[in-house]
Amino acid sequence: MKTIRLTTALAIAWLASLSVPPLAAQSRENNHPHAPSAEPAAASRARPQAVAAPAPGERIVLLGNGLAERDVYYGRLETELHLRYPAHQLIVRNMGRPGDTPGFRPHPARVSQWAFPGAEKFHPELNSHYGKGFFPTPDQWLTHLKADTILAFFGYNESFDGTNRVDNFEAELDAWVRHTLSKAYNGDAAPRVVLVSPIAFENLTPARDLPDGKRENERLALYTEAMRRVASRHGLAFADLFQATRNRRKGTPLTINGFAPTESGYAELAVVLADAAFGKQRRQSKAGPDLVNAAVREKDYFWNNDYNLVNGVHTHGQRYNPFGPQNYPDEVRKTREMMALRDRLIHDVAGGKAKALAVDDSQTHPLPSVPSNFKRDT
Repeated sequence: MKTIRLTTALAIAWLASLSVPPLAAQSRENNHPHAPSAEPAAASRARPQAVAAPAPGERIVLLGNGLAERDVYYGRLETELHLRYPAHQLIVRNMGRPGDTPGFRPHPARVSQWAFPGAEKFHPELNSHYGKGFFPTPDQWLTHLKADTILAFFGYNESFDGTNRVDNFEAELDAWVRHTLSKAYNGDAAPRVVLVSPIAFENLTPARDLPDGKRENERLALYTEAMRRVASRHGLAFADLFQATRNRRKGTPLTINGFAPTESGYAELAVVLADAAFGKQRRQSKAGPDLVNAAVREKDYFWNNDYNLVNGVHTHGQRYNPFGPQNYPDEVRKTREMMALRDRLIHDVAGGKAKALAVDDSQTHPLPSVPSNFKRDT
């Protein structure tokens, strides 16, 4: 009988952690060094939460629901930030995932679906979970990313729970904020947290057979106000995209279906969000916006195939052993190296030092050969 091992060339994988030792030097106890496992330290000091420009080198992480996640394909918020602050060399990562709530973050290769201790009490109906593997927890990811500022997009998924669960959402969000502000993901201080509301449901009924948004917006208004109360309670900046989009003048549609923005919609939202989170600031970069955006998208290709890595049951889940250690750790490490080079490219393009998207990937480490598991019948 023939035994065949299909060696997957991965779909390219993770971020800027360039200190992973070669596979041969790794212990049997940790045969998955590509999965960040460091837990955040307790925060010994707080950062000011007032609206302010990012610091040079600021590491900004988007997380939450599909409104955040969808921009990983367009990179419009990150592009806007680099155009405004071209000398700051910002690092931006997007941890958004459709269906995520403040406390509920399921993943099939993660043992627990909960984002923080006690989150399960807000969703007792979601206690069943059969995840197996070592995909990092939200806290482990934020520690790996050394998050300085977190833009948290919530409220749309949760609005489907109806008007009678607004209080539950507010309590869940408040608990997540308290947990997050107790951690020093960057190893120094608690992060700055900006709460980002859902957008208003856009009425596209003149052209499409879709809801007119009246009932949806009644619910979304309640969930937005709950977010505003939590932000006020903790002195956080609050980006009210709901009112901004509800009061928007008619013109080119913002969304494709009432709630998922188009690329031009994200470009419009990026201005509103950047103003709300970091203050009004004119673009300082002399680089062409399209070139900066192209550099951002190139980096996000690698990040998306890191955080949203396909074939996760093999890369982080129950099928990782026995063959996964042969190739996945090195492939992920190389992808992170390539991603870090593209962060540098973004900074060079935004700062006027580069006019083309040229990257020398020979600076990354070579991939080891992977032994074949094909055994010919004798």
